[in-house]
Amino acid sequence: MQAKDAKRIFSKIPTLTTPRLTLRAMRPADSYDMFEYACRADVTKYLTWQPHPSREYTRDYLELVGRCYRNGEFFDWAVVWREGFFFEKMIGTCGFTRFDFANNSAELGYVINPEYRGRGIAPEVLKRVIEFGFYELSLNRLEAKYIVGNDASRRVMEKVGMRFEGISRGSLFLRGEYHDVGVCSLLARDYMN
Repeated sequence: MQAKDAKRIFSKIPTLTTPRLTLRAMRPADSYDMFEYACRADVTKYLTWQPHPSREYTRDYLELVGRCYRNGEFFDWAVVWREGFFFEKMIGTCGFTRFDFANNSAELGYVINPEYRGRGIAPEVLKRVIEFGFYELSLNRLEAKYIVGNDASRRVMEKVGMRFEGISRGSLFLRGEYHDVGVCSLLARDYMN
């Protein structure tokens, strides 16, 4: 895949579905739902961003995301929980945090509202994004990283078939200290088999 392909595809980010979830573009109207989890220090403990300080901050962020979508420069979906015909709630995000076009690979990232954890949502949504990456984008390699200590995230990666590759010691400087980062990956040939 080339950069122009990603720009074309993600400038009109497609909607994806699973039996319980919809993956769609994030919207400013999602600010209440996103702020519910994005403001929590326990959620961002193992992430590279700080807790959102206000709902207005979250709304402004989602407006920025909208502009990035239009330019084909943002590759994350809102994870929306469907309950019945009328209730939908944004409970997290999942998507591609970066592409390495020269090597036809991408990095995956995800976050789920703690109120919805323990229901198998993270593996369900990650499987759908992996399927999109291999079948729709024709990628060769997908990888995901986690800060050592975030064992739950590594378990999600392994549940969807990713293999642990190793730890990059002291490779992430965050909040005033160095962190070890684990890497898991999945190749198209292994996924197809």
